Amino acid sequence: MATEILMPALSPTMEEGTLAKWLVKEGDSVASGDILAEIETDKATMEFEAVDEGVLGKILIPEGSEGVKVNTAIAILVEDGEEVPDTASEAPADTAKDTADDTGEKDTPTSESAPTPARKSTTTATAPAAPKRNGDRIFASPLARRIAADKGLDLSQITGSGPRGRIVKSDVEAAGTDAKPRDQAPANQTAPAQTTAPETSAATGPAAETVLRMYEDRDFEEIALNGMRKTIAARLTEAKQSIPHFYLRRDIRIDALLKFRAELNAQLSARNVKLSVNDFIIKACALALQDVPTANAVWAGDRILQLRPSDVAVAVAVDGGLFTPVLKDAETKTLSALSAEMKDLASRAKERKLAPHEYQGGSFAVSNLGMFGIDNFDAVINPPHGAILAVGAGAKKPVVGEDGNIEVATVMSVTLSVDHRVIDGALGAELLRSIVDLLENPMAMLA
Repeated sequence: MATEILMPALSPTMEEGTLAKWLVKEGDSVASGDILAEIETDKATMEFEAVDEGVLGKILIPEGSEGVKVNTAIAILVEDGEEVPDTASEAPADTAKDTADDTGEKDTPTSESAPTPARKSTTTATAPAAPKRNGDRIFASPLARRIAADKGLDLSQITGSGPRGRIVKSDVEAAGTDAKPRDQAPANQTAPAQTTAPETSAATGPAAETVLRMYEDRDFEEIALNGMRKTIAARLTEAKQSIPHFYLRRDIRIDALLKFRAELNAQLSARNVKLSVNDFIIKACALALQDVPTANAVWAGDRILQLRPSDVAVAVAVDGGLFTPVLKDAETKTLSALSAEMKDLASRAKERKLAPHEYQGGSFAVSNLGMFGIDNFDAVINPPHGAILAVGAGAKKPVVGEDGNIEVATVMSVTLSVDHRVIDGALGAELLRSIVDLLENPMAMLA
């Protein structure tokens, strides 16, 4: 029996992706475990494996296609000698999602470490009878039809957002009372014209058309958003709108740290190990989360999860965006082990070769712009983390010594951005004090 190969969800947050390259062609035999295609998510390019065997009868989505929604049919797999159907079933994109909605199961995958395998649906399955728009069938998922019927809404008044204009659950829910009840819609009424985008939006600012008109007499280059930039924009907008940030600032004297680092690097040079200041910062944050365990926590919607290990994420700039690879169990690792792991993660992040489980999770993050000469800044919390430490550059400054005299010291400014839902002011101050103490007395990190 012919089965559809669906666009997989390769990470819990993936909603769409780019079908970068097909590694098989129509007519090729496919076995379970064979690599079918390379798919670009918002963060990485990953291989997509087959879970069934058969013959690739037809490719529905050509390579290079962008914005392919999860669960969209991308190819048809048939048995050897079976005739290839002319078209895919009329409900490839959200059948699995609607089924989950009907049964009360969640729409998103639960595993963060393993890609979702190819899912299948029979091409012979048919949806319940659909309504017509001017004699043409209106494509809508079974769940969308049922919700529309329950609300008394006319599907001909709703514009679908699914593949080929198919109406899905979210379209009906969004329509609400905007769509006319079924018994009020004239029989010969055509589908409504696409409404224009609002002039402004509270979430995203001025609409694209508004901005384009503003600069129509200026010379500019229009740059399309890639998947990573779209995700960054959405997540950071959500973070600043939904997370009650507050900020704690401290100056740290790092002369002892710089001296200790130089001594360690001299001893480790034979092993080709060179520790950075950032390695010490990561270790200090990991140990501080153990010293103040209540602050080692994340926001989980209706509850707080307090983690036992110190999983510290570190922001890494890449072309077009950034990654936050996570150093797990950082409190148990030596400085040299953290340094080697961080170098490996950063290198693969820049090549976009990290697996989802390597950049998801953690409870705390570090963002260091000191190497760019930035004195201090406020970082945006990466949900669901409870806090992020923004690190500035170390610079020679005049300070008042313990004897009351003015002296010169190397001072590094840090700002701890804190989610007030997870960490209160006094707790955040205690966490930051522990980080400062460890960095000003670095030998304690080896105890």
